[in-house]
Order: sequence, then structure tokens, then C-alpha cells
Amino acid sequence: MKRGGILNARLAAELAGLGHTDLVVVCDAGFPVPPGPALVDLAFRFGVPSFRTVLSGLLEELVVEGATAAEEIRDSKDAEAVLLELLPDLGLVTHHELKRMSANAKLVVRTGEATPFSNAILRCGVAF
Repeated sequence: MKRGGILNARLAAELAGLGHTDLVVVCDAGFPVPPGPALVDLAFRFGVPSFRTVLSGLLEELVVEGATAAEEIRDSKDAEAVLLELLPDLGLVTHHELKRMSANAKLVVRTGEATPFSNAILRCGVAF
């Protein structure tokens, strides 16, 4: 048994396979997941687990060199606050463009979040 960190076996395995510049989408329960990327669906009920909980856990495990979200987060103050707190150098694109970019992701992690525009694409970095 692991001492801590991400305990979900499928998610831990997918994270271990990521490399430099790979994209990881962390999304709310309603995000349209494109065919192609591996999907780890953590959604249990609306709000469980929260976007904040999953994103902060991923950021503890991954080296992230960049992140992108939809500029429409400005319409959702709760989502905007979480994203800007956890990802201060966040780049913004339209929600349409974010959905298009998600097709190039290696992994999608779906949360149970029900707050609109609680989605981000993380670009993996290297630890050296």
C-alpha cells in the first residue's frame, strides 16, 4: 500500500506514463471528453470529488510547465478563483478552443465538479 499521494491505481499508473509536454485535462462532470485520450473518471456525485481537490492533488504529483483554461472562467467567479489560486500563470483561450485542444491530451481526469468552466489543460514539464 502506498504511504500517500494518489491512491487510485488507474490514475497513478496513467500519471507514471506521462512525459515532457504531454497534456492532461482536468475537467468538470459535464466536459465533452474527446475520443483518443485515456480517461480516468473520478466523478461520484455532483461536487464529489471537487475540481479543487483533484487539481491540487495532481499538482502535488506532476511537474507542470504551463496551463490553459477557458476565458469564460471570468463568468464563473468560483472557478476563476480556484484556477488562479492554483495556477497563477494560467493562459486563457476560448472554451471552444479548449475543447479542441483537449483532443491532443494524453489523459483526461474527470471530476464531479458542477461549477461551469472548471476545466484546465496542464502541460507536463520535467523535474530536472
